[in-house]
Amino acid sequence: MRLTDFKALTFDCYGTLIDWESGMIEGLKPLADRAGRGLSRNAILEAHARHESSQQKWTPGKRYRDLLPIVYRRLAEEWGVVVTQEECTAYGQSVKNWPAFADSAQALRYLKQHYKLVILSNVDNESFSFSNGKLGVDFDAVYTAEDIGSYKPSDRNFEYMLEKLRTIGIGKEQILHTAESLFHDHVPANRLGLASCWIHRRHADEGFGATMQPDAVPEVGFRFDSMAALVAAHREELRG
Repeated sequence: MRLTDFKALTFDCYGTLIDWESGMIEGLKPLADRAGRGLSRNAILEAHARHESSQQKWTPGKRYRDLLPIVYRRLAEEWGVVVTQEECTAYGQSVKNWPAFADSAQALRYLKQHYKLVILSNVDNESFSFSNGKLGVDFDAVYTAEDIGSYKPSDRNFEYMLEKLRTIGIGKEQILHTAESLFHDHVPANRLGLASCWIHRRHADEGFGATMQPDAVPEVGFRFDSMAALVAAHREELRG
């Protein structure tokens, strides 16, 4: 299997192209400081992952920017901090401030010359519009949890994407699903028989950060530590 075998790259956005963990830490800093527990970066991210995954299970139709305020309140309760609804709402709107990884925009510009580029994200459409501005490319299709009414790792999200991609001439065998999260993306990609590429942004860190740990380690066709490394491998294939 080669990178050049595929016609489309379908991306998770947050954790893969957008540095959501840094965005979360910045948005949660006032709350974590008030908790006064000396919480580590990974402890904050892991607590966020637990409450976010639970809330997505209980309210799958809720928009991400409306779901994050609930996560914020559950974190405040866990850490013994009293918060206002305004604070919760502000955190839900913080997605627009989450930064792109330094290599994302340049990598996407290069890949756009060789692939259809598609987003499959757990975010809402308005929040993604701010992130899209940071990524600097026009995606060929964007499918969000708001569009689908459920959150990854639900198979529904992938089935929706596959159905819609068929309408623009892209079959499952032509897709390489490209993502950081094993839990949200690579496990369901395995279930649906999608080839996948792991952008292991957390390669130098411990644990799973802002994503839940999967029950079993999924198979991946490719693994790179960055989008820049993916681009370098594609260029090498073309030279070969």
